[in-house]
Amino acid sequence: MTERIGLYPGTFDPCTLGHADIIRRGAKLVDRLVIGVTTNPSKNPMFTPDERIEMMQGEIERLGLDNVEIRGFDALLMKFADHVGANVIIRGLRAVADFEYEYQMAGMNQQLNDKVETVFLMADTALQPIASKLVKEIALYGGDIAPFVSPEVRERVVARVADMGQRGEL
Repeated sequence: MTERIGLYPGTFDPCTLGHADIIRRGAKLVDRLVIGVTTNPSKNPMFTPDERIEMMQGEIERLGLDNVEIRGFDALLMKFADHVGANVIIRGLRAVADFEYEYQMAGMNQQLNDKVETVFLMADTALQPIASKLVKEIALYGGDIAPFVSPEVRERVVARVADMGQRGEL
């Protein structure tokens, strides 16, 4: 039987509880799950790719998952999927807007490699509003991000905001 290798790609800047939920659930669907931490300068990342990989490793340890590995990549997703031997792309969906974008991406990816399927996992209802972009914005304005990220990630985000010398004031 062929090993089922899943790939969950993203920038994970930072990793949220929503990401962790998709990782935990996605890891149950495959024999091995590769978390692909990608670069995306258009998203104005707060953390370097190496810092995000390190954060993800901490999250995987916290979740206690032994069939998950983290890899960085800066390439076309389907080329990276081929490189790691993935036959499934795992994506999380929070809202209808996510679906429209992800559906289009899945169609394009299928055109590039029809041997790789895309599986969508619906976000846990309690985690649906969480987005890395919003977590960073809340942190930059001095808000509490504890409900949205693990304590370890919270510490790193708060420290980065302090290093940046940014904090919104009324």
